[in-house]
Amino acid sequence: MFLPFLRFLLWIMNPHRLPFKSWKQELTFAGAGLTGMTLYYLMENIALTYSQASNVGVIVSIAPVFTAITARIFLKEEGKLRPAFFMGCVIALIGISLISFSGTTMHLNPIGDLLSVGGAIIWSFYSVLSKKIGSFGYSVVQATRRTFFYGILFMIPALFIFDFKWDLTRFATPAYLFNIFYLGLGASAICFVTWNMAVRILGAIKTSVYIYLAPVVTAVTSVIILHEKITFLSGLGILLVLGGLLLSEQKKKFFSIRGRKQTENVIE
Repeated sequence: MFLPFLRFLLWIMNPHRLPFKSWKQELTFAGAGLTGMTLYYLMENIALTYSQASNVGVIVSIAPVFTAITARIFLKEEGKLRPAFFMGCVIALIGISLISFSGTTMHLNPIGDLLSVGGAIIWSFYSVLSKKIGSFGYSVVQATRRTFFYGILFMIPALFIFDFKWDLTRFATPAYLFNIFYLGLGASAICFVTWNMAVRILGAIKTSVYIYLAPVVTAVTSVIILHEKITFLSGLGILLVLGGLLLSEQKKKFFSIRGRKQTENVIE
């Protein structure tokens, strides 16, 4: 329900109609809508019915690795993938695991975990398509609105596949309306617009790496709003995530200079 509401909000932000230019562009928009709006949301939410939220959160966090590989294949982006990138990813994933499983027990479920992996792969294709859409020259809001249009179209068949029932009486509940508003404006409209803008500026790979910060922000927010305590494992996990993020974003020049200095010291 919040997808049509989101598209309405995006129309308010930029009411100008996006003109049709070519079928190739429309297929790119459709592909982004199918991957980022339809398949990703479906796979992640179905995965949550089989696996624990902590499991799904950690597995989906491997999206930057798939994005790096996908972008390298289809966009030839940022040259070769450096060992530091993958080292940083591993360190960040360990940190995310410590945050997610702090005080809980990990329970594996093949169906839910495979769906989570599939969601991470699907998101990598959405990031690459978003980068491609950024080269069309449209505003971020217009491009996101067109992408969500196709996402809604592809989501319609899912209403008949899954046991979805319309219940308009729920809209009389203030809490339900607030949830729709928050999911439409905060968690979707603003997030997707800013994400697509970041992809245009930083590229698909660099932007995807910042997914690692989601558990960190969640942990800090829970302390501020819910007054929860950060455990030792959670604190260690936050440090590992930040360290892994910095390592993944580290310039190649740093390692090459460091390597040359070590070589010079050995020779001396």
